[in-house]
Amino acid sequence: MSAVQEQFEIKFRLPDGTDIGPRRFPPASTVTTLKETIIAQWPKDKEKGPRTVNDVKLINAGKILENNKTLSECKSPICDFSGMTTMHVVVRAPTSGKQSDKKAAKKAKDFRCGCAIM
Repeated sequence: MSAVQEQFEIKFRLPDGTDIGPRRFPPASTVTTLKETIIAQWPKDKEKGPRTVNDVKLINAGKILENNKTLSECKSPICDFSGMTTMHVVVRAPTSGKQSDKKAAKKAKDFRCGCAIM
């Protein structure tokens, strides 16, 4: 078998329905490598693109892929990467300091409410 046949052809479907790719990746590629490719090729005309691999989630066959897994480890009976594979990209919305403050305030409130009930 040649090295080209051993590679997986993958395209990435962005939230707005456009695609990045297709590109070929060896089976030993990690999900982190795929995410780095997405960030590097993110269309410049689209706002609010991901900044880090932690801002991106990849979904394949209904399963969120883990960063440290290789493509070989992600294969399943549902998805064996034969032919072209489309992975869906979900981008985590950036959080502002205000949202973090709201979460902290809610936790403090929940804690106070929990103490009052006891």
